[in-house]
Formats: sequence, structure tokens, C-alpha cells
Amino acid sequence: MKLSIQVNEGPYNHEASNSALNFARAALEGGHEIFRVFFYHDGVNNGTRFTTPPQDDRNLVAAWSDLAKQHNIDLVVCVAAAQRRGIVDEGEQQRNGKDGNNIADGFRISGLGQLIEAGIQSDRLVVFGD
Repeated sequence: MKLSIQVNEGPYNHEASNSALNFARAALEGGHEIFRVFFYHDGVNNGTRFTTPPQDDRNLVAAWSDLAKQHNIDLVVCVAAAQRRGIVDEGEQQRNGKDGNNIADGFRISGLGQLIEAGIQSDRLVVFGD
């Protein structure tokens, strides 16, 4: 089965991101395909490389990056939600005249069309968070 995942909550203010990550791992272990993970609303905070949790805490941003690298998963951060929360990639940095970018490895910024495509291309779109 081809799955896409939508994550609407940040990595540390709700269990949605951790639950989505565990769901993705279990789905992959079960032989399913993850077409895309779309981070929306506060979920875009999963895509900032400046997240630095304490050593004894889980690093969900790094875990998403690692999962994407290992399984070639498309991690998409909603551009409008990212801009509102100060998350930019190189393209948005240049377009908006910012002096740096903070997108984590394996993530990219794009629009809601990527979420629509994920819903069309996948057998199921599973949503985590409000």
C-alpha cells in the first residue's frame, strides 16, 4: 500500500510527530511505501535544523531526516506555514532577503499542491495532530 502522512504538530509540543514517525517506521517494516510526509501548521517545526534537544531526549528532526535518507522519502514543509514560523530554505532565503536558512537535511519547502498530490497518488493519507 502506498501511504502519505500529514503532520500538523511540532516535534515537542504534542505526540503527533513521534506517533507519525513510529507509524512510518512500522509501515515501512510492513512492506508499505511512504510516498510523502507533509508537515503543516506547527508541524513545519519538525523541519528546522536548529532544533537542539538535550542529549537525553529524542531528536525527532534528526530521526525524520534519517528515515528520509534511508528510505528515500519526500519530506515537504508547507511554505506558508514555514514562512510564518521563520523556517526558510535557500530559495526562500534569497526571495525574502534573509541572511541564512534553517531547513533540516532531507526536508524541502513547497506548497499545498504537494499535499493534494500526495492524497491523489497514495492509497491513504494519514493525518497526525489537529
